Amino acid sequence: MTTERPAALQPEMPATRWGDPAHATGLPEGVRDLVGLVFPIQDTPARSDVAVPASRLSADQLDGLRALVGEANVVLDDGLRRQRTRGKSTPDLLRQRAGDLGDAPDVVVRPGGHDEVVAVLAYAAEQRIAVVPFGGGTAVTGGLVADPAGLTGVLSLDLGRMRGLLALDPVSSTATFEPGLRGPEAEALLAQHGLMLGHFPQSFEYATIGGFAATRSSGQSSAGYGRFDAMVVALRVATPVGDVRLGASPANASGPDLRELFLGSEGAFGVITEVTVRVRPLPEVKEYEGWRWESFAAGADAIRALAQSDLLPTVIRLSDENETAINLADPESIGGEGNAGCLMIVGYEGTPAAVAAKKSAVTAALTDLGGAPQGSGPGEAWAHGRFNAPYLRDSLLDVGVLVETLETVTFWSNRENLYTRVKSALQETLGEGAMVLCHISHVYATGCSLYFTVAAPGGADPLATWLPAKAAACEAIVAAGASITHHHAVGTDHKPYLAAEIGTVGASVLRAVKQAVDPAGILNPGVLIP
Repeated sequence: MTTERPAALQPEMPATRWGDPAHATGLPEGVRDLVGLVFPIQDTPARSDVAVPASRLSADQLDGLRALVGEANVVLDDGLRRQRTRGKSTPDLLRQRAGDLGDAPDVVVRPGGHDEVVAVLAYAAEQRIAVVPFGGGTAVTGGLVADPAGLTGVLSLDLGRMRGLLALDPVSSTATFEPGLRGPEAEALLAQHGLMLGHFPQSFEYATIGGFAATRSSGQSSAGYGRFDAMVVALRVATPVGDVRLGASPANASGPDLRELFLGSEGAFGVITEVTVRVRPLPEVKEYEGWRWESFAAGADAIRALAQSDLLPTVIRLSDENETAINLADPESIGGEGNAGCLMIVGYEGTPAAVAAKKSAVTAALTDLGGAPQGSGPGEAWAHGRFNAPYLRDSLLDVGVLVETLETVTFWSNRENLYTRVKSALQETLGEGAMVLCHISHVYATGCSLYFTVAAPGGADPLATWLPAKAAACEAIVAAGASITHHHAVGTDHKPYLAAEIGTVGASVLRAVKQAVDPAGILNPGVLIP
Protein backbone atom coordinates (compact mmCIF):
# COMPACT_ATOMS: atom_id res chain seq x y z
CA MET A 1 0.00 0.00 0.00
CA THR A 2 1.04 3.62 -0.37
CA THR A 3 2.35 5.23 2.79
CA GLU A 4 -0.45 7.04 4.62
CA ARG A 5 0.32 10.13 6.67
CA PRO A 6 -1.67 12.32 9.07
CA ALA A 7 -3.00 15.59 7.75
CA ALA A 8 -1.13 17.93 10.10
CA LEU A 9 1.22 17.79 13.07
CA GLN A 10 -0.22 18.74 16.46
CA PRO A 11 1.16 21.83 18.24
CA GLU A 12 4.53 21.51 19.97
CA MET A 13 4.51 21.32 23.75
CA PRO A 14 5.98 24.40 25.46
CA ALA A 15 9.39 23.92 27.02
CA THR A 16 8.13 24.56 30.54
CA ARG A 17 4.71 22.88 30.42
CA TRP A 18 2.81 19.81 29.30
CA GLY A 19 0.54 19.56 26.30
CA ASP A 20 -1.39 21.97 24.14
CA PRO A 21 -0.77 25.59 25.24
CA ALA A 22 -4.46 26.31 24.63
CA HIS A 23 -5.36 23.94 27.47
CA ALA A 24 -2.99 25.54 30.02
CA THR A 25 -5.64 27.70 31.67
CA GLY A 26 -4.29 27.82 35.24
CA LEU A 27 -6.29 27.14 38.39
CA PRO A 28 -9.78 28.66 38.51
CA GLU A 29 -10.05 31.18 41.35
CA GLY A 30 -12.32 28.97 43.43
CA VAL A 31 -9.98 25.98 43.08
CA ARG A 32 -7.00 28.19 43.87
CA ASP A 33 -8.71 29.23 47.11
CA LEU A 34 -9.31 25.58 48.02
CA VAL A 35 -5.69 24.68 47.30
CA GLY A 36 -4.64 27.57 49.52
CA LEU A 37 -6.45 25.95 52.44
CA VAL A 38 -4.05 22.98 52.23
CA PHE A 39 -0.82 24.35 50.77
CA PRO A 40 0.98 27.69 50.90
CA ILE A 41 0.28 29.59 47.66
CA GLN A 42 3.35 31.10 46.03
CA ASP A 43 3.22 32.18 42.38
CA THR A 44 6.29 30.81 40.59
CA PRO A 45 6.56 32.13 37.00
CA ALA A 46 9.02 30.45 34.68
CA ARG A 47 12.15 32.38 33.68
CA SER A 48 12.41 33.27 30.01
CA ASP A 49 15.53 35.43 30.11
CA VAL A 50 18.13 32.63 29.97
CA ALA A 51 19.76 31.97 26.62
CA VAL A 52 20.36 28.48 25.27
CA PRO A 53 24.09 27.65 25.39
CA ALA A 54 25.97 28.03 22.11
CA SER A 55 26.31 24.84 20.05
CA ARG A 56 29.54 22.93 20.68
CA LEU A 57 29.58 21.40 17.20
CA SER A 58 31.94 22.83 14.62
CA ALA A 59 30.86 24.41 11.34
CA ASP A 60 32.32 21.41 9.50
CA GLN A 61 30.31 18.97 11.62
CA LEU A 62 27.09 20.89 10.96
CA ASP A 63 27.84 20.99 7.24
CA GLY A 64 28.40 17.23 7.31
CA LEU A 65 24.94 16.74 8.85
CA ARG A 66 23.33 19.07 6.30
CA ALA A 67 24.79 16.98 3.51
CA LEU A 68 22.97 13.94 4.92
CA VAL A 69 19.47 15.28 5.62
CA GLY A 70 19.27 18.68 3.94
CA GLU A 71 19.93 22.15 5.28
CA ALA A 72 16.34 22.71 6.44
CA ASN A 73 16.51 19.60 8.65
CA VAL A 74 19.57 20.64 10.67
CA VAL A 75 18.17 23.13 13.17
CA LEU A 76 20.07 25.39 15.54
CA ASP A 77 17.05 27.49 16.52
CA ASP A 78 17.15 28.36 20.23
CA GLY A 79 13.42 27.79 20.66
CA LEU A 80 13.50 24.27 19.26
CA ARG A 81 16.65 23.36 21.18
CA ARG A 82 14.94 24.59 24.35
CA GLN A 83 11.93 22.38 23.59
CA ARG A 84 14.23 19.39 23.08
CA THR A 85 15.88 19.87 26.49
CA ARG A 86 14.90 17.01 28.82
CA GLY A 87 11.40 15.56 29.12
CA LYS A 88 8.27 16.35 31.12
CA SER A 89 8.86 15.05 34.62
CA THR A 90 8.38 17.53 37.44
CA PRO A 91 12.18 17.83 37.97
CA ASP A 92 12.61 18.43 34.22
CA LEU A 93 10.05 21.23 34.27
CA LEU A 94 11.37 22.75 37.48
CA ARG A 95 14.84 22.99 35.94
CA GLN A 96 13.42 24.55 32.77
CA ARG A 97 11.33 27.01 34.79
CA ALA A 98 14.41 28.00 36.79
CA GLY A 99 16.32 28.72 33.58
CA ASP A 100 18.60 25.67 33.73
CA LEU A 101 19.29 24.80 30.07
CA GLY A 102 22.57 23.01 30.65
CA ASP A 103 21.30 19.81 28.99
CA ALA A 104 20.16 21.51 25.76
CA PRO A 105 21.20 19.61 22.61
CA ASP A 106 23.71 21.29 20.34
CA VAL A 107 21.61 20.68 17.25
CA VAL A 108 18.28 19.17 16.25
CA VAL A 109 18.43 16.86 13.21
CA ARG A 110 15.27 15.68 11.44
CA PRO A 111 15.82 12.59 9.26
CA GLY A 112 13.20 11.73 6.66
CA GLY A 113 13.45 7.95 6.76
CA HIS A 114 15.39 4.86 7.78
CA ASP A 115 18.29 5.43 5.38
CA GLU A 116 18.87 8.95 6.65
CA VAL A 117 18.84 7.67 10.24
CA VAL A 118 21.51 5.12 9.29
CA ALA A 119 23.61 7.83 7.66
CA VAL A 120 23.32 10.16 10.66
CA LEU A 121 24.32 7.41 13.10
CA ALA A 122 27.37 6.48 11.03
CA TYR A 123 28.43 10.12 10.83
CA ALA A 124 27.80 10.69 14.55
CA ALA A 125 29.93 7.68 15.42
CA GLU A 126 32.73 8.99 13.20
CA GLN A 127 32.50 12.48 14.71
CA ARG A 128 31.81 11.24 18.26
CA ILE A 129 28.51 13.11 18.60
CA ALA A 130 25.95 11.79 21.11
CA VAL A 131 22.57 10.95 19.54
CA VAL A 132 19.35 11.20 21.58
CA PRO A 133 16.25 9.91 19.70
CA PHE A 134 13.30 12.26 20.23
CA GLY A 135 9.68 11.34 19.65
CA GLY A 136 7.06 13.22 21.65
CA GLY A 137 9.27 14.47 24.46
CA THR A 138 7.06 12.89 27.12
CA ALA A 139 9.85 11.10 29.04
CA VAL A 140 9.55 11.36 32.83
CA THR A 141 12.67 9.53 34.08
CA GLY A 142 15.55 11.46 32.51
CA GLY A 143 15.60 9.44 29.29
CA LEU A 144 16.38 12.50 27.14
CA VAL A 145 19.42 13.65 29.11
CA ALA A 146 22.60 12.39 27.46
CA ASP A 147 25.98 12.40 29.19
CA PRO A 148 28.31 14.17 26.72
CA ALA A 149 31.52 13.25 28.54
CA GLY A 150 34.23 12.31 26.00
CA LEU A 151 32.02 13.33 23.06
CA THR A 152 32.01 16.48 20.93
CA GLY A 153 28.36 17.39 21.49
CA VAL A 154 24.75 16.19 21.65
CA LEU A 155 22.42 15.74 18.68
CA SER A 156 18.66 15.50 19.21
CA LEU A 157 17.41 13.09 16.53
CA ASP A 158 13.89 14.41 15.98
CA LEU A 159 11.79 11.68 14.33
CA GLY A 160 8.83 13.96 13.60
CA ARG A 161 9.23 13.69 9.81
CA MET A 162 8.89 9.89 10.02
CA ARG A 163 5.13 9.75 10.59
CA GLY A 164 3.72 7.20 8.16
CA LEU A 165 1.56 4.10 8.17
CA LEU A 166 3.84 2.04 5.94
CA ALA A 167 1.86 -1.18 5.60
CA LEU A 168 -1.42 -2.72 6.65
CA ASP A 169 -2.10 -6.46 6.62
CA PRO A 170 -5.80 -6.95 7.45
CA VAL A 171 -5.51 -10.72 7.01
CA SER A 172 -2.85 -10.98 9.70
CA SER A 173 -4.24 -7.99 11.68
CA THR A 174 -0.93 -6.11 11.64
CA ALA A 175 0.15 -2.57 10.79
CA THR A 176 3.64 -1.15 10.29
CA PHE A 177 4.30 2.39 11.48
CA GLU A 178 7.21 4.81 11.37
CA PRO A 179 8.34 5.86 14.85
CA GLY A 180 7.37 9.54 14.83
CA LEU A 181 3.60 9.06 14.70
CA ARG A 182 1.86 10.32 17.81
CA GLY A 183 -0.76 8.17 19.47
CA PRO A 184 -3.81 10.07 18.14
CA GLU A 185 -2.34 10.17 14.62
CA ALA A 186 -1.77 6.43 14.55
CA GLU A 187 -5.30 5.74 15.82
CA ALA A 188 -6.79 8.14 13.25
CA LEU A 189 -4.97 6.43 10.36
CA LEU A 190 -6.14 3.00 11.55
CA ALA A 191 -9.70 4.23 12.11
CA GLN A 192 -9.97 4.97 8.38
CA HIS A 193 -9.72 1.19 7.93
CA GLY A 194 -12.09 0.35 10.81
CA LEU A 195 -9.18 -0.66 13.05
CA MET A 196 -7.44 0.47 16.23
CA LEU A 197 -4.30 -0.17 18.23
CA GLY A 198 -5.84 0.39 21.66
CA HIS A 199 -2.81 1.82 23.43
CA PHE A 200 -3.81 4.77 25.62
CA PRO A 201 -1.21 5.79 28.22
CA GLN A 202 -1.68 9.13 29.97
CA SER A 203 0.93 10.53 27.53
CA PHE A 204 -1.21 9.32 24.58
CA GLU A 205 -1.85 12.75 23.05
CA TYR A 206 1.87 13.49 22.52
CA ALA A 207 3.83 10.24 22.87
CA THR A 208 4.87 8.38 19.72
CA ILE A 209 4.89 4.85 18.38
CA GLY A 210 8.69 4.72 18.62
CA GLY A 211 8.59 6.02 22.17
CA PHE A 212 5.98 3.43 23.17
CA ALA A 213 8.32 0.70 21.94
CA ALA A 214 11.55 2.17 23.31
CA THR A 215 10.09 2.47 26.82
CA ARG A 216 7.84 -0.62 26.95
CA SER A 217 4.86 1.61 27.57
CA SER A 218 1.62 0.39 29.15
CA GLY A 219 -1.75 2.00 28.43
CA GLN A 220 -4.84 2.57 30.54
CA SER A 221 -6.65 -0.20 28.62
CA SER A 222 -3.91 -2.74 29.20
CA ALA A 223 -6.22 -5.13 31.08
CA GLY A 224 -8.06 -5.74 27.81
CA TYR A 225 -5.51 -4.93 25.11
CA GLY A 226 -2.19 -5.63 26.81
CA ARG A 227 1.03 -3.65 27.14
CA PHE A 228 2.58 -2.10 24.06
CA ASP A 229 5.47 -4.56 23.98
CA ALA A 230 2.90 -7.39 23.79
CA MET A 231 1.39 -5.71 20.71
CA VAL A 232 4.72 -5.53 18.84
CA VAL A 233 5.36 -8.33 16.36
CA ALA A 234 8.30 -6.89 14.38
CA LEU A 235 10.89 -4.13 14.52
CA ARG A 236 13.40 -2.45 12.26
CA VAL A 237 16.27 -0.78 14.09
CA ALA A 238 19.18 1.34 12.87
CA THR A 239 22.42 1.00 14.84
CA PRO A 240 25.87 2.48 14.23
CA VAL A 241 27.09 -0.95 13.09
CA GLY A 242 24.20 -1.89 10.80
CA ASP A 243 20.48 -2.62 10.47
CA VAL A 244 18.50 -5.04 12.59
CA ARG A 245 15.22 -6.61 11.37
CA LEU A 246 13.35 -8.72 13.88
CA GLY A 247 10.00 -10.51 13.76
CA ALA A 248 9.79 -12.84 10.77
CA SER A 249 6.86 -14.69 12.34
CA PRO A 250 4.32 -14.23 15.14
CA ALA A 251 6.27 -16.60 17.39
CA ASN A 252 9.26 -18.88 17.10
CA ALA A 253 11.88 -20.87 18.98
CA SER A 254 14.83 -19.31 17.16
CA GLY A 255 16.82 -18.63 20.30
CA PRO A 256 16.17 -15.73 22.68
CA ASP A 257 13.70 -13.17 21.33
CA LEU A 258 15.98 -10.33 20.26
CA ARG A 259 13.04 -7.97 19.93
CA GLU A 260 13.18 -7.72 23.71
CA LEU A 261 16.68 -6.24 23.48
CA PHE A 262 15.30 -3.18 21.70
CA LEU A 263 11.87 -2.94 23.34
CA GLY A 264 12.65 -0.89 26.42
CA SER A 265 16.19 -0.01 25.30
CA GLU A 266 15.45 3.75 25.42
CA GLY A 267 17.61 4.58 22.41
CA ALA A 268 20.75 3.13 23.99
CA PHE A 269 21.00 0.19 21.55
CA GLY A 270 19.64 1.72 18.36
CA VAL A 271 16.99 3.91 16.78
CA ILE A 272 13.69 2.14 16.10
CA THR A 273 12.61 3.14 12.59
CA GLU A 274 9.70 0.76 11.95
CA VAL A 275 7.27 -0.90 14.35
CA THR A 276 4.84 -3.62 13.30
CA VAL A 277 1.98 -4.11 15.74
CA ARG A 278 -1.13 -6.19 16.14
CA VAL A 279 -4.31 -4.21 15.43
CA ARG A 280 -7.97 -4.99 16.12
CA PRO A 281 -11.42 -3.84 14.99
CA LEU A 282 -12.73 -0.56 16.37
CA PRO A 283 -15.06 -1.25 19.31
CA GLU A 284 -18.74 -0.70 18.59
CA VAL A 285 -19.56 -0.11 22.25
CA LYS A 286 -17.69 1.57 25.12
CA GLU A 287 -19.09 1.53 28.65
CA TYR A 288 -17.39 2.75 31.83
CA GLU A 289 -18.67 2.54 35.39
CA GLY A 290 -17.66 2.91 39.03
CA TRP A 291 -17.63 0.48 41.96
CA ARG A 292 -17.14 1.19 45.64
CA TRP A 293 -15.02 -0.89 48.03
CA GLU A 294 -14.71 -0.56 51.77
CA SER A 295 -10.91 -0.58 51.62
CA PHE A 296 -7.99 -0.59 49.20
CA ALA A 297 -7.16 -4.14 50.26
CA ALA A 298 -10.69 -5.37 49.55
CA GLY A 299 -10.71 -3.77 46.10
CA ALA A 300 -7.26 -5.19 45.33
CA ASP A 301 -8.42 -8.67 46.29
CA ALA A 302 -11.37 -8.29 43.96
CA ILE A 303 -9.14 -7.29 41.03
CA ARG A 304 -6.89 -10.25 41.75
CA ALA A 305 -9.89 -12.56 41.71
CA LEU A 306 -10.96 -11.24 38.30
CA ALA A 307 -7.45 -11.49 36.86
CA GLN A 308 -6.97 -15.04 38.09
CA SER A 309 -10.38 -16.07 36.74
CA ASP A 310 -9.71 -14.64 33.26
CA LEU A 311 -12.51 -12.11 33.81
CA LEU A 312 -10.63 -8.86 33.29
CA PRO A 313 -12.56 -6.10 31.51
CA THR A 314 -10.87 -3.69 29.08
CA VAL A 315 -10.14 -1.12 31.80
CA ILE A 316 -9.79 -1.67 35.53
CA ARG A 317 -8.12 0.59 38.09
CA LEU A 318 -8.53 1.11 41.82
CA SER A 319 -7.83 4.26 43.86
CA ASP A 320 -6.85 4.05 47.51
CA GLU A 321 -8.77 5.95 50.17
CA ASN A 322 -6.75 9.16 49.84
CA GLU A 323 -6.92 9.29 46.05
CA THR A 324 -10.64 8.51 46.12
CA ALA A 325 -11.33 11.37 48.54
CA ILE A 326 -9.25 13.86 46.54
CA ASN A 327 -10.52 12.94 43.08
CA LEU A 328 -14.25 12.70 43.75
CA ALA A 329 -16.23 15.92 43.47
CA ASP A 330 -18.78 14.39 45.85
CA PRO A 331 -17.18 11.75 48.10
CA GLU A 332 -20.49 11.21 49.90
CA SER A 333 -21.90 9.72 46.72
CA ILE A 334 -19.97 6.50 47.24
CA GLY A 335 -20.27 5.80 50.88
CA GLY A 336 -21.27 8.65 53.12
CA GLU A 337 -19.40 11.45 54.82
CA GLY A 338 -16.05 10.33 56.20
CA ASN A 339 -16.43 6.92 54.59
CA ALA A 340 -15.71 7.40 50.91
CA GLY A 341 -14.07 4.00 50.66
CA CYS A 342 -12.18 3.26 47.46
CA LEU A 343 -13.29 3.87 43.90
CA MET A 344 -12.75 1.30 41.16
CA ILE A 345 -13.18 2.23 37.49
CA VAL A 346 -14.26 -0.58 35.19
CA GLY A 347 -14.55 -0.26 31.41
CA TYR A 348 -15.81 -2.54 28.65
CA GLU A 349 -15.15 -2.19 24.91
CA GLY A 350 -16.08 -4.38 21.96
CA THR A 351 -19.16 -5.62 20.16
CA PRO A 352 -22.53 -5.22 21.91
CA ALA A 353 -22.72 -8.95 22.56
CA ALA A 354 -19.17 -9.21 23.89
CA VAL A 355 -19.60 -6.18 26.15
CA ALA A 356 -22.92 -7.45 27.50
CA ALA A 357 -21.47 -10.87 28.26
CA LYS A 358 -18.32 -9.60 29.93
CA LYS A 359 -20.19 -6.93 31.90
CA SER A 360 -22.68 -9.51 33.19
CA ALA A 361 -19.92 -11.85 34.34
CA VAL A 362 -17.81 -9.11 35.94
CA THR A 363 -20.82 -7.55 37.65
CA ALA A 364 -21.78 -10.86 39.19
CA ALA A 365 -18.22 -11.49 40.38
CA LEU A 366 -17.72 -8.01 41.87
CA THR A 367 -21.09 -8.15 43.61
CA ASP A 368 -20.24 -11.52 45.17
CA LEU A 369 -16.89 -10.09 46.32
CA GLY A 370 -18.54 -7.21 48.18
CA GLY A 371 -18.40 -4.34 45.69
CA ALA A 372 -21.13 -1.72 45.45
CA PRO A 373 -21.99 -0.51 41.92
CA GLN A 374 -21.99 3.27 41.47
CA GLY A 375 -23.38 3.53 37.95
CA SER A 376 -21.83 5.08 34.87
CA GLY A 377 -21.14 8.54 36.33
CA PRO A 378 -17.70 7.89 37.86
CA GLY A 379 -16.59 5.84 34.86
CA GLU A 380 -17.67 8.40 32.30
CA ALA A 381 -16.04 11.19 34.31
CA TRP A 382 -12.77 9.25 34.35
CA ALA A 383 -12.95 8.57 30.60
CA HIS A 384 -13.63 12.24 29.86
CA GLY A 385 -10.63 13.47 31.88
CA ARG A 386 -8.25 10.53 31.50
CA PHE A 387 -5.46 12.60 29.88
CA ASN A 388 -5.82 15.81 31.92
CA ALA A 389 -3.70 15.14 35.03
CA PRO A 390 -0.46 16.66 33.64
CA TYR A 391 -2.27 19.97 32.98
CA LEU A 392 -3.40 20.10 36.61
CA ARG A 393 0.15 19.23 37.73
CA ASP A 394 1.50 22.26 35.84
CA SER A 395 -1.19 24.58 37.23
CA LEU A 396 -0.25 23.49 40.75
CA LEU A 397 3.45 24.03 40.03
CA ASP A 398 2.51 27.57 39.00
CA VAL A 399 1.36 28.29 42.57
CA GLY A 400 4.24 26.57 44.33
CA VAL A 401 2.66 23.16 44.97
CA LEU A 402 5.00 20.25 44.18
CA VAL A 403 3.22 17.42 42.32
CA GLU A 404 4.94 14.33 40.97
CA THR A 405 4.29 10.66 40.28
CA LEU A 406 6.16 7.37 40.45
CA GLU A 407 5.19 3.77 39.82
CA THR A 408 6.31 0.23 40.53
CA VAL A 409 5.07 -3.35 40.15
CA THR A 410 5.13 -6.51 42.20
CA PHE A 411 3.40 -9.86 42.80
CA TRP A 412 0.05 -9.94 44.57
CA SER A 413 1.50 -11.49 47.71
CA ASN A 414 3.86 -8.49 48.06
CA ARG A 415 1.36 -5.75 47.22
CA GLU A 416 0.52 -4.63 50.75
CA ASN A 417 4.17 -4.67 51.84
CA LEU A 418 5.22 -2.61 48.83
CA TYR A 419 2.35 -0.15 49.23
CA THR A 420 3.11 0.41 52.89
CA ARG A 421 6.86 0.81 52.41
CA VAL A 422 6.66 3.30 49.55
CA LYS A 423 3.85 5.35 51.08
CA SER A 424 5.71 5.54 54.40
CA ALA A 425 8.98 6.53 52.72
CA LEU A 426 7.29 9.37 50.86
CA GLN A 427 5.29 10.58 53.85
CA GLU A 428 8.26 10.50 56.21
CA THR A 429 10.56 12.33 53.78
CA LEU A 430 8.08 14.99 52.69
CA GLY A 431 6.54 15.60 56.12
CA GLU A 432 3.03 16.05 57.45
CA GLY A 433 2.05 18.66 54.88
CA ALA A 434 2.28 16.18 52.01
CA MET A 435 -0.48 14.14 50.42
CA VAL A 436 0.42 10.66 49.15
CA LEU A 437 -2.12 9.05 46.83
CA CYS A 438 -2.02 5.67 45.08
CA HIS A 439 -3.94 3.58 42.59
CA ILE A 440 -3.59 0.17 41.01
CA SER A 441 -3.05 1.08 37.38
CA HIS A 442 -2.26 -2.21 35.58
CA VAL A 443 -3.06 -5.77 36.55
CA TYR A 444 -1.99 -9.32 35.76
CA ALA A 445 -2.92 -12.74 37.05
CA THR A 446 0.26 -12.71 39.13
CA GLY A 447 0.52 -9.09 40.29
CA CYS A 448 -0.17 -5.41 39.77
CA SER A 449 1.36 -1.99 39.30
CA LEU A 450 1.08 0.66 42.03
CA TYR A 451 1.04 4.28 40.80
CA PHE A 452 1.75 6.94 43.44
CA THR A 453 0.99 10.66 43.19
CA VAL A 454 2.48 13.14 45.65
CA ALA A 455 1.40 16.72 46.42
CA ALA A 456 3.46 18.78 48.87
CA PRO A 457 4.53 22.36 49.54
CA GLY A 458 7.32 23.12 47.08
CA GLY A 459 9.14 25.54 49.35
CA ALA A 460 12.01 27.73 48.20
CA ASP A 461 13.65 24.85 46.34
CA PRO A 462 11.12 22.27 45.09
CA LEU A 463 13.86 20.05 43.64
CA ALA A 464 15.52 19.83 47.04
CA THR A 465 12.13 18.84 48.43
CA TRP A 466 11.38 16.14 45.86
CA LEU A 467 14.69 14.44 45.06
CA PRO A 468 15.30 12.99 48.58
CA ALA A 469 11.71 11.74 48.62
CA LYS A 470 12.10 10.05 45.23
CA ALA A 471 15.35 8.44 46.40
CA ALA A 472 13.66 7.18 49.57
CA ALA A 473 10.78 5.75 47.54
CA CYS A 474 13.18 4.01 45.14
CA GLU A 475 15.12 2.53 48.05
CA ALA A 476 11.83 1.30 49.54
CA ILE A 477 10.93 -0.34 46.23
CA VAL A 478 14.28 -2.13 46.11
CA ALA A 479 13.98 -3.16 49.76
CA ALA A 480 10.52 -4.59 49.08
CA GLY A 481 11.87 -6.72 46.24
CA ALA A 482 9.72 -4.99 43.60
CA SER A 483 10.61 -3.59 40.17
CA ILE A 484 11.96 -0.05 39.95
CA THR A 485 9.57 0.76 37.10
CA HIS A 486 6.53 -0.77 35.43
CA HIS A 487 6.06 1.62 32.48
CA HIS A 488 7.89 4.90 33.05
CA ALA A 489 11.23 3.33 31.99
CA VAL A 490 14.70 3.55 33.53
CA GLY A 491 16.27 6.66 31.99
CA THR A 492 18.85 8.26 34.24
CA ASP A 493 16.60 8.61 37.30
CA HIS A 494 16.16 4.87 37.90
CA LYS A 495 19.53 3.71 36.61
CA PRO A 496 21.17 3.66 40.08
CA TYR A 497 18.64 1.04 41.18
CA LEU A 498 18.58 -1.21 38.12
CA ALA A 499 21.59 -3.37 39.00
CA ALA A 500 19.94 -4.33 42.29
CA GLU A 501 17.00 -5.68 40.29
CA ILE A 502 18.77 -7.49 37.44
CA GLY A 503 21.99 -8.45 39.24
CA THR A 504 25.62 -7.99 38.30
CA VAL A 505 25.48 -10.58 35.52
CA GLY A 506 22.38 -8.96 34.05
CA ALA A 507 24.08 -5.57 34.12
CA SER A 508 27.14 -7.02 32.38
CA VAL A 509 24.89 -8.46 29.66
CA LEU A 510 23.44 -4.99 28.97
CA ARG A 511 26.94 -3.52 28.81
CA ALA A 512 28.02 -6.24 26.40
CA VAL A 513 25.08 -5.57 24.09
CA LYS A 514 25.86 -1.85 24.21
CA GLN A 515 29.44 -2.53 23.16
CA ALA A 516 28.32 -4.78 20.32
CA VAL A 517 25.82 -2.39 18.72
CA ASP A 518 27.34 0.95 19.73
CA PRO A 519 31.10 0.60 20.14
CA ALA A 520 31.63 4.37 19.94
CA GLY A 521 29.14 4.92 22.77
CA ILE A 522 27.12 7.62 21.01
CA LEU A 523 23.57 6.29 21.50
CA ASN A 524 21.88 8.13 24.38
CA PRO A 525 24.98 7.83 26.60
CA GLY A 526 24.33 7.75 30.33
CA VAL A 527 20.82 6.33 29.98
CA LEU A 528 19.68 2.85 31.12
CA ILE A 529 22.99 0.94 31.27
CA PRO A 530 24.15 0.44 34.89
